[in-house]
Amino acid sequence: MQIAVLTGGGDCPGLNAAIRAVVRRALDYNYEVLGVHKGWAGLLNEGDAEALTAKTISGILPVGGTMLSTSRTNPMRDERHMHSVMRNIEKLGIDALVAIGGDDTLSVAYSLHQRGVHVVGVPKTMDNDISETDYCIGFDSAVTTVVDALDKLHTTASAHHRVMVVEVMGRDAGWVATFGGLAGGADYILIPEQPASIDSICQHLANRRALGKSFSIIVVAEGAILTDVEAPVDLREKDAFGHVRLDRRAIGEIAAREIERRTGFEARATVLGHLQRGGSPSVFDRVLATRLGVAAVDYVRDGKFGHMPALKGNRVVPVLLKDAIAQTRTVDGDLYELAKVFF
Repeated sequence: MQIAVLTGGGDCPGLNAAIRAVVRRALDYNYEVLGVHKGWAGLLNEGDAEALTAKTISGILPVGGTMLSTSRTNPMRDERHMHSVMRNIEKLGIDALVAIGGDDTLSVAYSLHQRGVHVVGVPKTMDNDISETDYCIGFDSAVTTVVDALDKLHTTASAHHRVMVVEVMGRDAGWVATFGGLAGGADYILIPEQPASIDSICQHLANRRALGKSFSIIVVAEGAILTDVEAPVDLREKDAFGHVRLDRRAIGEIAAREIERRTGFEARATVLGHLQRGGSPSVFDRVLATRLGVAAVDYVRDGKFGHMPALKGNRVVPVLLKDAIAQTRTVDGDLYELAKVFF
């Protein structure tokens, strides 16, 4: 048996821990393992893969990023590319494929499963928005980075009596903003699921000032919607999966500028950006990635193709890939109401 493993989409801490777990479990079963480079791009053209052994994965557990590299390549855009992927899977002698990634990567994996490829998915995204699982690899590490930043920004906001607007990642779901803001003591949280007006935010800030609170921290997800401000940036440029570049929206800067204009309070914007993707994985992500990687190889052994291991409560269980990619998992209303208690 020869299995292959790849990482697709955006990088995040925990990918190497998952790769390590896949290889170590596969070696337990005397499987050979190929590491595919640069996500789905590594299965296009002539293919780009290397044999993975206990030696090649040694020491990668605490390392961020991915030793296999990654890309946002989408072979589903061109049927010729899908044929290339299928051809390379056959040429390389791949009996089963473990695809580690978010909804885009898993969508390609499901498409291959429908074509008869033996595929198992592993949920990875710092946005934590894959359905059928409570947590995805990379989310806890990203939120830890956000909280660390908020702790630091509190002191400088307090020193200058400023409003600090902190922009974090979150295209369609505000998990990073909600968890990070709640744990980091944010005074207001803006997420895609809950459109808000600048006027309502300004009123909230004015109320805080009236209570003697001279500074505020606002966390805004990059996909948040401001109902009374029109973002002037052209967002027609899209990636391979049809997603616009939300960093071009500059929603944090727009919010800070409007707050200062409407209230007279000094406001500054901080964009955490790719800092949320970098660094070593948290303890939680190391353990989660290890559990999911091992489970993925067990599913290969058991013939549970078209599935992915999901964390539900504290149990790792198999769920169908088609269900995992069916819709975006958005922030639970009760969780956001909890966060609002501290606004």
